[in-house]
Amino acid sequence: MDFLSIADNTPGRIQDLVALARDIKQDPDRFRGRLTGRSVGLFFMKPSTRTRVSSEVGARQLGADPVVLKGDEVGLGGRETVEDVGRVLDRYLDALAMRVFDHGDLVSIAAVAEAPVINLLSDLEHPCQAIADLLTIVEHRPEASIAYVGDGNNVLHSLMVGATMMGGSIRIATPVGYEPDPRYITLARQYGDVEVTNDPSEAVDGADCVYTDVWTSMGQEHETAQRRDAFGGFIVDETLFAKAAPDAIFLHCLPAHRGEEVSGPVMEHARSRVFDQAENRLHAFKAVLLDVLG
Repeated sequence: MDFLSIADNTPGRIQDLVALARDIKQDPDRFRGRLTGRSVGLFFMKPSTRTRVSSEVGARQLGADPVVLKGDEVGLGGRETVEDVGRVLDRYLDALAMRVFDHGDLVSIAAVAEAPVINLLSDLEHPCQAIADLLTIVEHRPEASIAYVGDGNNVLHSLMVGATMMGGSIRIATPVGYEPDPRYITLARQYGDVEVTNDPSEAVDGADCVYTDVWTSMGQEHETAQRRDAFGGFIVDETLFAKAAPDAIFLHCLPAHRGEEVSGPVMEHARSRVFDQAENRLHAFKAVLLDVLG
């Protein structure tokens, strides 16, 4: 079974993946070597630190052999059609995990490949990140009310659906014109409470968890100046974080641009769980890989 999107899944599967990730974290030796003899392709069209390292290390810890490919080595949709690349890699690999610009490329490859395809990030979603986020929230603030401040991007799409599937609620604050895709708002509201506002203080007020992400994602660099102007009032600083619940935690999927979407003191706050969250990328990927390979 593929893992392309949180939105494609049932609440039960998402809850099971988070529970499995937690089990793996608590007792990694129990799962070591489970995928011995399997080959896993790790395909990166975008630069990566956490995703690259967590997926390669995670595959090795499970006993699998990771094969890392970069976009310029494959020429996806250039030298060859997306579907031809998918058919070829399917003959070599037991699973293919991909970090791409266009979510449609994942869908096209999954349609022709028998091996499961995992989304390591696309323009639409970041589902493995969401499993790590949800694991971090379960560890520190189960069934939390989440405040997300910033861009209505791929990370938010996965987070908002996953959080409501886990029994939580989410309040989202973005500048006008940067709201999340309405399809994700509609879907998330099938599972829980979702509010969208253009006021960061309104979103953060009393929240158990405050989450932000960069204002300008990879591929949007030409919009940097415009986005800095639009997001100027959306920095998670000490003043805004103080409006959350007294025991609220802070999350950021990283990389963080300190002084833009988050202040240095909030990143280093005693209740920042950013690096627990980053560690959980490893356990989340291992859970997803075990799940898709059965």
